Formats: sequence, structure tokens, C-alpha cells
Amino acid sequence: MALYDCDFYAWTQEQAALLRSGQWDRLDIPNLVEEIEALGRQERRELVNRLGILVGHLLKWQFQPQQRSKSWTATIIEQRQEVQELIADNPSLKSYLVEAMNKAYQKSVLLVVKETPLSLDDLPAQCPYTLDQVMDPDFYPEQESPQ
Repeated sequence: MALYDCDFYAWTQEQAALLRSGQWDRLDIPNLVEEIEALGRQERRELVNRLGILVGHLLKWQFQPQQRSKSWTATIIEQRQEVQELIADNPSLKSYLVEAMNKAYQKSVLLVVKETPLSLDDLPAQCPYTLDQVMDPDFYPEQESPQ
């Protein structure tokens, strides 16, 4: 059994040592390729998750104004900062932002339904905010009638 299959951590250390020492012929290329691609997918998932939490809290802010709290404000601020840092560290993710927002909206709706008395029918079918609004540090949606 290959080290990759039985002790992933040891495999990563071995591959790093081989890379440092320039022992290219001993590298586990197929698994290295797979792991590098997985790292890229992980960054995309992180962006979707952060946006989902952010948009979920904006929805809660809009549709449950009586429940607004410092905690919600802090989460909105924190998630905006996390998204900005993720983009700063991975500028190529900017081209994925619109797609990420679409995926994130579905997650945000589920978060709201799980954490509040609101149901799917209480929330818009499509994200009511633009990406610019979501990332604007001064944007907090006002209460509107559900459609």
C-alpha cells in the first residue's frame, strides 16, 4: 500500500522533502496533482461559505429587524473582512465571485430557515442584493415586504 493511502501526513512530509531536495523522479506526481487541484477547490468552497454566512445574516437583518443584535453586526463585518482577505490572497477568485454569490445564496437561505422561524416562502427566490451591496461596509438592508 502506498504511503499516500495509509498515512497522508507522512506522505505530505515526504513529498515536501523530495521537492526541497530536487528529487523529481521520486515524486508522486498523480497524487500531487490531485492534492493541488483540491487546494484550489477548497479556496472556492471557502469563498462560497463565507458569502453564504454573510448573505444569510443580511437576510436575517432585513427580514427580522426586531432581532438585530451586535452579534449579527459583528458577523456581517467579520465575513466581509474574510471575503476581502480571501480575494486579496487569491486575486484570481475575483472572476468566480458572481458564480460564488449564486451558490452562496442557496446556503444563506438554508441558514436563515435553520436559525429563524422564517420559511423558504418568506425569502426571495433570488438574492435581493448585488455583490457590491454585499461587500459594501455601509450596506445593511432595510425591512421590505416578502414577495
